[in-house]
This record gives sequence, C-alpha cells and structure tokens, in this order.
Amino acid sequence: MGKNDLLRGALDLLILKVLSTGQLHGWDISKRIHVVSADQILIKQGSLYPALHRLELKGYVEASWGVSKTGRSAKFYQLSSKGKTQLQQETRTWLSFSDSISLILNLEETV
Repeated sequence: MGKNDLLRGALDLLILKVLSTGQLHGWDISKRIHVVSADQILIKQGSLYPALHRLELKGYVEASWGVSKTGRSAKFYQLSSKGKTQLQQETRTWLSFSDSISLILNLEETV
C-alpha cells in the first residue's frame, strides 16, 4: 500500500482539520497541509477540489467567493457546525485506528 492509498482515506479529515483553523481557499489548504506535514503530504488539485466539493455537498464546509492575497478571485472554504461535529467524530475514529495499527506494528517478532 502506497502513501497515496493511505492519504485517500484521510483526505477529508485533513481538510476538515486545516479548516478548523479558519477560512482558506483551495491553494492555501493544500499549502498548509504540505507545510504542517513537514513536506510529506502533497495534495494535488485533482484530489483536493473534488474532496472540497464532496465536503460542501455533505454540509461539512461552506464556501463563498472572495479575493485572495494576490488580488485574484478565489473560493474560500470554512468549517460549518456540522463539519465541526464530523471532524470530532473522524478524529476519534482515526486515532483509534492508528492506535490499533501501532499495537500491531510494535508486536515482537519471534525467531
């Protein structure tokens, strides 16, 4: 299983978490994930925008048009109250899953 396969299952969670820090447009969401992950996670536009659209349709994020720092028109996303609840639920699920994986990875090998 490659890094992209793992990322596919966590993308919504990462986006929701980054948006919990405030309103951002798509490029800034991708950039923030990349920087905070110490350059380990790079979200391509072909994955990011369909995920944002999906999250918007589910009511987890709200979007509005505005002007970016560069003066260009951009769609800005923010976490909705439904999205905050979803973020809490997905975080608990991910942490539980991660703990279970860690238990298995720390299993002592027998010779």
